Amino acid sequence: MKIGFIGLGAMGAPMAGRLVERNHEVTVLDTNAAAAQPLAARGAMVADSPSELADRAEIVFACLPSLAAVREVACSPHGIVDGKAVRIYVNLSTTGSPLSQEIAAALAPRAIASLDAPITGGPSKARDGSLTVMVSGPRAAFEAVEPLLGAFANHSVYLGDKPGIAQTMKLINNIMSAANLAIAAESMVMGAKAGLDPERMLAVLNNGSGQNSATLTKIPDHVLNRRFDYGGALYIIQKDLEAWRQEAEALGVPAWIGSAVRQLYLHTIAQGSPKDDMTTVVRLIEGWAGIELPKTR
Repeated sequence: MKIGFIGLGAMGAPMAGRLVERNHEVTVLDTNAAAAQPLAARGAMVADSPSELADRAEIVFACLPSLAAVREVACSPHGIVDGKAVRIYVNLSTTGSPLSQEIAAALAPRAIASLDAPITGGPSKARDGSLTVMVSGPRAAFEAVEPLLGAFANHSVYLGDKPGIAQTMKLINNIMSAANLAIAAESMVMGAKAGLDPERMLAVLNNGSGQNSATLTKIPDHVLNRRFDYGGALYIIQKDLEAWRQEAEALGVPAWIGSAVRQLYLHTIAQGSPKDDMTTVVRLIEGWAGIELPKTR
């Protein structure tokens, strides 16, 4: 099958690589030309524009870092909308539902089906092919793409044909993930200041009701080694939490806790850099508490 993949960052590159490994004819594109070279060395072709890529590929995946990039790739002149071969566009990015609905409406007159397929699991799961993908859009398009999703995801959930509903689900997932890390950071620092050993804290938490994604992976694998290298940049988190805020407001849903979590990450950015890893929120809590978690790994 002829496949296109746009966006070769921390998530996109390993996903595209797994499609190449399955011997599909894959064409790739990234604004950073160097990002495409490792895939080209493994047999992928490289396009110069989204429309050129969509002239070659029947199914186009995009995994992009901003709403502006998603809109430009899909809808602008020389974008996916101008492709001659593409029949299904798969948006793996987190954008919120309004932009997904806009893109679906722009592509429909060109007989291009649009699927929302945001992913969750992080870079490590992208590399080993164990992501979870949530999908909305035309059922027939999902069934055509589902075997390809299996290259990088071991769990696909079809949520319905309503444009954007998978984006709503992803925002729900992301605010919960961000909140998990925030409360884990506060709790681990509190325990350390009280004299508890961080490894023994995790032994309790991960076998008790406090267990969450942060205590299972982010804290042990990316904080206690002091590398802060989970792979989720704060500017991506900021984008996702802003989309969550807008969606919650549009739906008229109370957002007391989520709003506090969002403010914490905005403050983390203000004290550091938008390019810092999301796990550096722990450093902010450490600074306020006057103690640093010991390096144990």
